[in-house]
Amino acid sequence: MVEKTDIQHLVKQLMAGATPEEGKALLDALMSGQVTSIFEKLEPAERPDLLPVPERPRGFRVRLDLHGAKPPIWRRLELPGDLTLPRVHIAIQAAMGWYDSHLHRFRTGNDPRSASFATEFDLDEGDDGMPEADVRLDQILAEKGDQLWYEYDFGDGWDHKLVVEAVLADPPATVRCTAGRMACPPEDCGGIWGYDEIAAWVRSGYDDALLPQSFEDPEHGRDWLPLDWHPDHFDLDEINAALEVAGAEPVAVTGELAELADQMERRGVQVLREVLGRPISHAPVDLSDGSAARLTETYRTFLDIVDDGVALTAAGYLRPAVVEDIATRTGIAEWWIGKANREDMTHPVAKIRSTARALGLVSVRKGQLTPTAAARRCASDPQALLAYIVGRLPLGTKDFERQAGWMVLAVAGSGTPVDHWRDETSELLHALGWSHGRDRFTPPPSMSPTFQVLEQLAGASRARWGEVKGTDFAVAAAARAAIQRT
Repeated sequence: MVEKTDIQHLVKQLMAGATPEEGKALLDALMSGQVTSIFEKLEPAERPDLLPVPERPRGFRVRLDLHGAKPPIWRRLELPGDLTLPRVHIAIQAAMGWYDSHLHRFRTGNDPRSASFATEFDLDEGDDGMPEADVRLDQILAEKGDQLWYEYDFGDGWDHKLVVEAVLADPPATVRCTAGRMACPPEDCGGIWGYDEIAAWVRSGYDDALLPQSFEDPEHGRDWLPLDWHPDHFDLDEINAALEVAGAEPVAVTGELAELADQMERRGVQVLREVLGRPISHAPVDLSDGSAARLTETYRTFLDIVDDGVALTAAGYLRPAVVEDIATRTGIAEWWIGKANREDMTHPVAKIRSTARALGLVSVRKGQLTPTAAARRCASDPQALLAYIVGRLPLGTKDFERQAGWMVLAVAGSGTPVDHWRDETSELLHALGWSHGRDRFTPPPSMSPTFQVLEQLAGASRARWGEVKGTDFAVAAAARAAIQRT
């Protein structure tokens, strides 16, 4: 059992990343009633000492090592000295290959109790400290041999040591990697010990005798690992490509999407920033008359068939003749199995109607589906109709629907192939804190009314089983127009 005088020291260690033994000692002290109002007893954290900002910017060649990895996992980087610590964080994430899905902390020394810098997340949580956003790299590093420590994922405890190998009189314009070794460990693998077990298993050719205990069976392990992951893989071009993307400034957004981006940034999550920073996210949003006509073809055909209004069945469905007409003229009938004459049995037609209604193009009145005034104004003008649709996005009133809509607009606007929209949108929603109903670790489904509208613009009715693939640059431009409007 620990003495009372050791309690405060142990609490500080635990909060900064104590060993399991130290954590157990603290719990013993808590259970025995030795500790009350722990957080009121903590002394203020040591504040880092900063160097004055140099009159002339300089750069640094540094070696970044993952502490405790054998054989060493490292990267040699050239960094501008005027980078703020949040930008250094982004560079480390990209150079190592982390997914930026956990919290981080910069420290001035190896000891977890060393002076550290407060992230936006720390400050939002009410913690005190020197904001990392106010600190430049050249206020910490100045000479060969100077060090900076970076911890990522307080659960797995990935500690990185950054050591200056040379001071560069002419700083690089951007961060670049010049050398390195080994692949980044998989996220959430259990820290250095879990990584060692997984690396040994993969290097053995997946020998069953070396299967890590964290996996139920070899199939589970292979499915869990990143695609084609091997501990000895290192590709300099891949690293620099990732650094280029990570260093790109995101396209300017406002309103609700800007608030969501800020929310992620405060938590240290950069995935939305990365999407908005892709080159295509900065491309123009103007579309030719031909592109506007192609994107709106499905809705213009639907509105032409609805005309001044069509009667619905007693159950509220479109009548068989109307369903068949829609299926034939939009191209659905060419690949749909069956007669395609019942709305409840022809889901692609039902999607066209539901998204048109969500967009405010049609409404139900006295047993009839009729076009709205907005639809009457622009149904025959593809550019006007597209502008109206873009102006309505994202759809939905519930938080999840709107946030899912913003995320798929960002993904589509970045030029991501349509067949990858689901995965990327789910990842962004997970980063926002949404999860699947069965557990908090599984990303949520990505489908939303906005997602379905974008699928229609991309030609889902003309694609077999609605499975559109590849990048549609016209759809990307429409999505960008939605997220960039003020």
